[in-house]
Amino acid sequence: MRKNPNMLRKKLPILAVLLLLCHALQAQYLMDMVDTSKETGRGLLNLYKKFDHLKIGGYIQPQFQVAGSKGIRSFEGGDFSAKVSNRFMLRRSRVRIDYVHFSEGKKPSVQIVFQFDANERAFTVRDVWGRIFENNLKLFSFTTGMFARPFGYEVNLSSSDRESPERGRMSQTLMKSERDLGAMISLDSRRKDNVLKYIKADIGVFNGQGINAAGDFDNSKDIIGNLALKPYHLGRHITVAAGASVLYGSLLQNTKYVYTTGTVAGIKKVTVDSTAANLDNTSPRHYYGANTQFKYKNKKGLTTELRAEFIAGTQTGTAASSETPTALVSGADGFHKRNFNGAYFYLLQQIFNTKNQVMLKYDWYDPNTKVAGNEIGAAGSNFTAANIKYSTLGFGYINYLTENVKVVLYYARVFNEKTQLTGFTSDAKDDVFTCRLQFRF
Repeated sequence: MRKNPNMLRKKLPILAVLLLLCHALQAQYLMDMVDTSKETGRGLLNLYKKFDHLKIGGYIQPQFQVAGSKGIRSFEGGDFSAKVSNRFMLRRSRVRIDYVHFSEGKKPSVQIVFQFDANERAFTVRDVWGRIFENNLKLFSFTTGMFARPFGYEVNLSSSDRESPERGRMSQTLMKSERDLGAMISLDSRRKDNVLKYIKADIGVFNGQGINAAGDFDNSKDIIGNLALKPYHLGRHITVAAGASVLYGSLLQNTKYVYTTGTVAGIKKVTVDSTAANLDNTSPRHYYGANTQFKYKNKKGLTTELRAEFIAGTQTGTAASSETPTALVSGADGFHKRNFNGAYFYLLQQIFNTKNQVMLKYDWYDPNTKVAGNEIGAAGSNFTAANIKYSTLGFGYINYLTENVKVVLYYARVFNEKTQLTGFTSDAKDDVFTCRLQFRF
């Protein structure tokens, strides 16, 4: 049966679009705009304008892991089951749909994004947001919906582009799932000749509990601000970038009991304030962070990259966890206020050619800087495992097989401080080796 030539001619543009979309600009950051300064970005805009302004992309990350012992708690893709020390899993399976509408002047006016994640455990919605572009100055935009909070560098670096399999323990704890519901105004020039072309600034208001909560449970909101220097070239071989972030938020105290770290009779312990005025007051969540990135490209075209980020502040959690609570506490449970700090450092080096890369990563997270070591678990102290400091030393190798496929081998050596708590009197056997294959389209 002969095919109709007219039908073939009609289908060829569609096929061309699908092929070109496979090589479209890969968003490095969760909230990236379309970059019209790059050839692929300009081509993508032309495709948008001609073919319904629509782009579909995504990636899958099947992996195999081996842990140091069975049933460990892990930040390398989630906890292991009680009888399990090795596992196959589909870490992420993401599909993202972008729609951009253009004004009569061929300028982007509205962007709408949906992103979904499906694996063997659940189907979840990751992003649902809309953005309005200001096109007089080509400088401002307004975003609202469910999207990544504009705090720091690692939180906003896409899991498909990040070299290590997971974000550090600090990022996962303070910004679990990265997203929240809110609204944000951004300054990010889309003109090459603008004096602010290397500056990006965001300020947003968010519920504060993240997307893991069943819903907003109080009137307190997070105010998050971020100011960044976009990648700036210092000569032909060196590129630098930096940023500073602040989060100012709080949680409603549904009880009069507020717990902090104090000293009684020379012994550090959990102290309680049960003043009646605490009821319906607020408990603080204040984060302050700074980050920097440095990249050097040698004469052979191979890059060396250094990254660092430090965050400190006050976190409100519970007795069992330093994560932001996803529900109000009641009775004598109360919120626990702790001073914290944490950081991470990356060293990335291309070897042999641009398709091979090795990495060294170190991070730490100290959820309570006022207590350490054997003070945790001491008689009458009432400190739990939520106060233990962790550090992780990671070694990795990446092979970029093609533009769409990469192999990641990564070993995470996890250290916990030694305490008097059962199970934490020595370093736990919770190291994890990950072998991951990523497919991207």
